[in-house]
Amino acid sequence: MEISLTDLGMGKLAIIKRIEGGHGFQRRITSMGMRVGKEVRKVTAQPLRGPIVVEVEGCRTALGRGMAAKIIVEEAPE
Repeated sequence: MEISLTDLGMGKLAIIKRIEGGHGFQRRITSMGMRVGKEVRKVTAQPLRGPIVVEVEGCRTALGRGMAAKIIVEEAPE
């Protein structure tokens, strides 16, 4: 089942299925190392609509919730 990165459970591992949004947004996300097929782990989600911290290839990055909502993932089997 595909869900957005914002809906992924805390500490869960997922595989990026698609990245929605315009060309500039996709370029920005891929420059952070997030590409279709890569594994991503949701590390933390700050309260009160704060940023979401994700880990890709051992590198942690903070994303705004609007950006995270455009990244569609599928939860990986543990």
